Amino acid sequence: MSEHAETTAKEPTADQRARELPGRIVIPPIKGEMVHLRPATIEDIAQMDRIEAYIGASGITGKDRVAERGAVNAWVRRSVAWSMGEASSESGVGDPESRRTIAWSIITEADHDGDGEIDAASSDNVIGMIFLIDIDGWARSACIQVVLGKDYRGRGYSRDIMPRVMTYGFAPEPAGLGMHRIWVAVPEQNTRSVSVYQSLGFVPSGRSRDALWNASQNRYQDLIVMDTLVDEFDPIRSLDAFGMHVIEDNPGVKEALSAREHSIAIQLNTARDDGSDDTDAKQDGNGEQTPSADQASVARQQEKRSDKPAELNSQATGDADNTWPYGSGERKTSKDAWWRTLGRGRKRDMEGK
Repeated sequence: MSEHAETTAKEPTADQRARELPGRIVIPPIKGEMVHLRPATIEDIAQMDRIEAYIGASGITGKDRVAERGAVNAWVRRSVAWSMGEASSESGVGDPESRRTIAWSIITEADHDGDGEIDAASSDNVIGMIFLIDIDGWARSACIQVVLGKDYRGRGYSRDIMPRVMTYGFAPEPAGLGMHRIWVAVPEQNTRSVSVYQSLGFVPSGRSRDALWNASQNRYQDLIVMDTLVDEFDPIRSLDAFGMHVIEDNPGVKEALSAREHSIAIQLNTARDDGSDDTDAKQDGNGEQTPSADQASVARQQEKRSDKPAELNSQATGDADNTWPYGSGERKTSKDAWWRTLGRGRKRDMEGK
């Protein structure tokens, strides 16, 4: 083989280059309705101890406190290294697979528990962190992980921020990471998190038997793997199902809205085309024409849109053919959302749970 041919053979293809993650990333801030996210810093690691984020870790993620603390430390350092253009090996903790990580600190500047004080004033307003870990550019896959302080669990923060981070993760580059799949792994006993993930569109894809040790019950437990794909995830519906609003200037949202609008238009046009033939119509007992199923579907969708304000019309369309677990009739408005009052004044003892 000639030297030129050998050099040419070693050059990556365009597809291979497209699957390489950038050497440096600008981690975007993300706005939530209850909290907001900013890139995590090394200094934030100490705040996680202050808010007792590792209490009850074995029941939430399946790790003990030491392992959970070590994982958070590594994730933050890898995230900071990537934002500075350093290799994974330069983060101080390394990564044998050179996978990338993005870490955000979850910030609140409000009094959500009604005690008259900012919820997390003692920790510089940090109430937890959210991560995209094990980011694989080749497979276009990433795992999402949330770690909250002991007193900030069960208040709806995960439902507020997870779909916004996932929207960024799925959005095409340069608006987002361009992921194809986002997955989670959760202990079987953590039914609360399983419910949250299902409401966000995750579906169970596997189970690792006796993969974790349940310290509180002195027994093994299974690890449930759940995932969702880019063409399955609907960020608008996942927020709307829990009374959250779409924030259009968040990263990836405009792209998601455009893609969803295009998909809905295709569905409606297809339904109209299928129902346009007069032979599809049926006669009732009086000899009058009745619409076909597809025609009725389009009519129902149009009726829904005419009964709703203009800004909600795009969210109501497509429900007839939708497999999302929450339909438009089950949605709540933000004013009546359950998280407005959930957890007020409540403190939790998660020790050993």
